[in-house]
Amino acid sequence: MQVQFGTTPFGGRPMSLALLAAQRNAAEQIPAGRSVDKWQLYRNLCEAKAIIGVGDRSLAVLSALLSFYPETELSEENGLIVFPSNQQLSLRAHGMAGPTLRRHIAALVKAGLIIRRDSPNGKRYARKSRAGQVEEAFGFSLAPLLARADEIASAADHVRAEMAALRMTRERVTLLRRDIGKLIDAAMEEQLEGDWDKVWQAFRSVVEAIPRRASLDELRAICDQLVAIRQIVDKMLEIKDNSSEIILSHIQNPILKLNRLRKKLGSILRPIETRKAHPQAIR
Repeated sequence: MQVQFGTTPFGGRPMSLALLAAQRNAAEQIPAGRSVDKWQLYRNLCEAKAIIGVGDRSLAVLSALLSFYPETELSEENGLIVFPSNQQLSLRAHGMAGPTLRRHIAALVKAGLIIRRDSPNGKRYARKSRAGQVEEAFGFSLAPLLARADEIASAADHVRAEMAALRMTRERVTLLRRDIGKLIDAAMEEQLEGDWDKVWQAFRSVVEAIPRRASLDELRAICDQLVAIRQIVDKMLEIKDNSSEIILSHIQNPILKLNRLRKKLGSILRPIETRKAHPQAIR
């Protein structure tokens, strides 16, 4: 059975109260019998990297560390310490140079994702029983990952929801840009009444201010501005439609009156024409 305890760093690396707290929290916050799929946890971490505060290269090193964990499920029952040499770790991290590797390991420790378990001589190894079971290991503890699994999953869900909202807002902005632009073009081409040049300038000022990589809040503000412009365009077109209906009614009313007059005259003249054509029928 693996003994869980905090150790001070080997060599010149200093000990800090934050490191001691991280070691204790990792041991105390893992519920009994808890297990998590290590690769699902890693995928969640990749999505939530901005919230957790870890970079791409550091995640590549973490992936290499996870590959040394023999089981798919992270759990205390299977042990949570991996102990690869720097050479083995470098090979699985796509040949990352030693100084770069150490820098990213330090970044993972600082982010609270792994903990160093340094041996008395600073080497990484495991002491096994006669039955082949690991009794004590020195290397990197993955306990913080298991302890923070729910936090990482929640952060990943938040990022996914934000990305979905960003995608929907971006699509709405695109549709508004297309609709407003084409409606204004049509109105100007038809020479409809209204200050369409001013509306066009307002529309272009909003469009040209859109950042190349706009955040969700920026896109929402832009979307609100475009909606306001679209409402103005619709109102101007509605006024034109109403005026067209009035003009059309003025044109149609005399025609309707003339048609009604023709029908009335037709009903009067038809019997007279019949009597002229058949005088004997009248007698």
